Amino acid sequence: MNAMANQPNILLDSERHLFKVARRSFVDPQILNAERTHIFDRCWLYLGHSSELAKAGDFVTRSVGKRSILFTRDVKNKINAFLNSCPHRGAQVCRESKGNAKSFQCFYHGWVFGADGGLRSQPGQECYDADFNKNGDANLVPVPRLESYRDFWFICFDRNVQPLADYLGNAKAWIDIVCDQSEAGMTIVGGTQEYTIRANWKLLTENSIDGYHAMNTHATYVDYLKNSSGSMSAVPFEGVGYDLGNGHAVIEYRAPWGRPVAQWIPAWGEDGKREMAAIYARLVERFGTAHADRIATSNRNLFIFPNLVINDIMAITVRTYYPMAPNEMHVSGWALAPQDEGAWARKYRLLNFLEFLGPGGFATPDDVEALEQCQRGFENLMEAPWSDISKGMNKAVPSYDDEVQMRAFWSHWDKCLQSGVTA
Repeated sequence: MNAMANQPNILLDSERHLFKVARRSFVDPQILNAERTHIFDRCWLYLGHSSELAKAGDFVTRSVGKRSILFTRDVKNKINAFLNSCPHRGAQVCRESKGNAKSFQCFYHGWVFGADGGLRSQPGQECYDADFNKNGDANLVPVPRLESYRDFWFICFDRNVQPLADYLGNAKAWIDIVCDQSEAGMTIVGGTQEYTIRANWKLLTENSIDGYHAMNTHATYVDYLKNSSGSMSAVPFEGVGYDLGNGHAVIEYRAPWGRPVAQWIPAWGEDGKREMAAIYARLVERFGTAHADRIATSNRNLFIFPNLVINDIMAITVRTYYPMAPNEMHVSGWALAPQDEGAWARKYRLLNFLEFLGPGGFATPDDVEALEQCQRGFENLMEAPWSDISKGMNKAVPSYDDEVQMRAFWSHWDKCLQSGVTA
């Protein structure tokens, strides 16, 4: 490993259309430490969705970038994010994963805080000066930066980070396509799905925007669709991959499964046909035929650097993942849907979500097995030190099953580690 440490993270040969990544980046603890310092401490990180805080007093606790965060909507309907740590002695102020509360009481010494983070009371208050909290030093500590785009909330631990809208850049247009599916807004449905994968976190980045593996790794699902009465439409798999800048990337493609936003399949019957026709007609009324077709019939695997994936496919999943060790990550996933979706469409959306995207569905166990097999294969990195990510480099317009989107991630990842900047 020491001899390999002097090698570059990436080998790029533009003339030969070769792009390779050093496999030590998947196993080296020093690289993980550098990622935490130069990426997770400096980039915008996804926190949650506005719909998770539907009314005043709603809260969610979440671990983001190795910090415990309290995400709240206060009585003035302002959304906040605080470090979930009592200013007194450091105990977590809120120990529940979600709920609704007028205030939060630290169980250690009983200090009470409002949903706006302000200190409300403390036992033995007479033992403190009258102006003890004059400067707000005893309030919950807000995260350094908190901003949102289309109800997706992000935090950053670097006060000097560029505005979120600038950071998202070209990716905003793709988030818009997802959010434009509903006039009433999008909503998180149900709770959080959480699981652990014994593999490096960057492998899930690759996998999430990899159209190349689908027909092989998920052959069982494709066969299932073909054998389900009327489930497969005549739509072929075809599409394009895009580098969106700042490490963000997306693949957009057509696929033969049903999309409850308006791509009907025979398995959904006449009721489904009427439902899809009504949704499509409203999309055309709002956006015109071309954009309506794109929303309804195109699939998107959108990656926001460093670790947010929005898969708008047969259902919509929002997923983040964080490294626990060089060979272990923790994954959190949520189902997203139109707020005003009818009961029929919601039923089939969630069926699609659980059938393919959920931890027990067709896709996720396959992907977990593939990533863990890669991690085991990295035991051979001394003799086989490079992973190849060259597919499609010789093309002017990369296909959805080429690897331009992974090269976008790796190039920005290397820039962050080499220069310590995020854009």
